Parts: sequence; C-alpha cells; structure tokens
Amino acid sequence: MKIGYPCVNEAMDCSAANTFRLASYSEERLVAAVTANLACLRRMLEWNVAQGLLFFRMGSGIVPFGSHEINTFPWQTHFAADFRAIGDYIKAHDLRVSFHPDQFVVLNSPSADIVQRSIQELVYQGSMLDLMGLDGTAKLQIHVGGLYGERELAIQRFAQVHATLPAAVKARVVVENDDRLYSLRDCLHLHELTGVPILFDNFHHECLNHGEPMPEALRLAAATWHPTADGVPMMDYSSQALGERKGKHTDDLVDDLFRGFLADLHGLDFDLMLEIKNKEASALRAVAILRELGLSAPAPNIPSPPLTLPPDPNAPAKAKRAKKDVKVKSEEL
Repeated sequence: MKIGYPCVNEAMDCSAANTFRLASYSEERLVAAVTANLACLRRMLEWNVAQGLLFFRMGSGIVPFGSHEINTFPWQTHFAADFRAIGDYIKAHDLRVSFHPDQFVVLNSPSADIVQRSIQELVYQGSMLDLMGLDGTAKLQIHVGGLYGERELAIQRFAQVHATLPAAVKARVVVENDDRLYSLRDCLHLHELTGVPILFDNFHHECLNHGEPMPEALRLAAATWHPTADGVPMMDYSSQALGERKGKHTDDLVDDLFRGFLADLHGLDFDLMLEIKNKEASALRAVAILRELGLSAPAPNIPSPPLTLPPDPNAPAKAKRAKKDVKVKSEEL
C-alpha cells in the first residue's frame, strides 16, 4: 500500500507548474518553463521517496499549452532525456505516478469539438508517461462527465468515444466515481461496456451511493483492475470538512476516520491518494499510521532533499495559487 498527495508540495520552494500567458507564448518561454518544471518535479519525487511517500499525482501543466495548437515546438524530442531520467528514477524507487486531467476533459460531451480537445489533452498527458518509459500502471484519471439530460445516453456516448482512443491512452484511462452525478453503480455499468477500471473515491461514495457499504464498494471497485496490466488499484481518500457544505474536502487528515477506513479494506491492497488540503503534511501522518499497523515499509534510511534551496535569480517565480478559487482543478485537490 502506497500513500500519496497531488501535484504540489506546499512546503517546497519550487513549482512544477510554471507557465505564462498564451499571448506571451514563445519557444524560449516554453523551454525555460519546462526545464524548471521538470527540475522541481524531480526534487519533489526525491523528497517523497525519502519520506516513504511512494504515490504521486503529477500536475498536468508540466508542458505549458501541451495540447494546444499554438505549441508546435518538438518538446517530446527536446526533453526526451529529461523525461526518461525521471521515469528511470520512478522505476528505480518503485514509485507510482498518475495524472488527473481537469474538469474540461469530458469524453461524453455532445460537442464534437470538446471531445476532440479532450482526446488531445489525454494524448498529451499520456505521452509524458510514455516518454518516462512507464507501463500501463501509470494512469490518467478522469470523470464520466456530464448528464446532458439522460444518464444512459451519456454513458453510452462515453463508451463510444472510449473505443476510439489511441491504444496507448486507452490502456491508461481510469474513471472515478463522483459526488454529484455518477455513482459507483454508474461506473460499474461503464466498466461492463468498456472494461475501464474504476478509481474509487471513498468521500464521493459517501456523498453519492446506492446503499453499498464501504467494504463492499471497495471490493467492487478493486475487481475492475487487472492485476498486471493495471496494477494495484488506485483510489482517492478524503473526508468531509466539518461545518462546511456537503462534499468539501477536509483541510487535515482525521486520524480516527483514516484508521476506520483502513479497517474497511479487509486486507484489500490499494494505493491511496490523499485529496486533503494540507497535502504532504497529512500524507506523512497517513504513512506513519500505516507503518504503525504494519501496512507499509519502515522509513528509508536515505537523506531527505531540502524543501528550500538558496534563491536562484534566474529561476522562474513559483506559480501563485489563488486564495479563493470558484472552481478548483480536480487534479490539485
């Protein structure tokens, strides 16, 4: 069982999401941003390994405008060695990585244009995993999409588009149950149509379900993963923020709830992505609980890279995050 957090190490002084405005696009800006993003990604992975955090959701913005028509720079060739080096590090340390394209990737949209852009985004993000030399256990996590007035038609439309995906992308796509529209039951129906594995979200299941107890829901979701082609099932873990609207993720790991959830696994093995606001801080507590219960290896005896480095006057500034976002990208929760 591996523990991870998504995209951003809150205590680290660098970002793997350096970007710039579309109007300012240039190959020079692109190369500088990708260089900085890959360097920060490597630092985060090294820090995670030293802490025993062996699951990481990488941010989609490593290559700014990676799927946009403006980006004609051959970044796949230019950065091939850099991506391969990161992939070699991931494999050497038995890390698990994934991407979670944002809410604008909607395969079941009635709009052919939206579907085409969604496929292009999946191809872009999948190509980074390919450049790293990672197999199909490195996943692309998406939602089913919108209802558009009729659930069954929307599910069938997803299945039809899924059948047209490039084989390399199809091998990586997993579908997550959500908290408002598509329950675990809907995702199981989609799995029957497509074979797509279900990335189970415990908190979403608590918000939207058909009465399936948590242990049963976990078992049903785990059964959709092929043990070798897909690897250990991935899932998202969180809990309700007290006093907030239904569906709002907690800011901090609630230890007792986490221990209770682990009991519901009944021996099932999952790689757990913590969608909790304080990210690596909660992930460290979670892995400590796993070690206490004998569910994770002891802490490795290797040096921990510093969270901060002496300032580099030539480095891009860390990407700023809005204090209040109307919509938060799903990948960064």
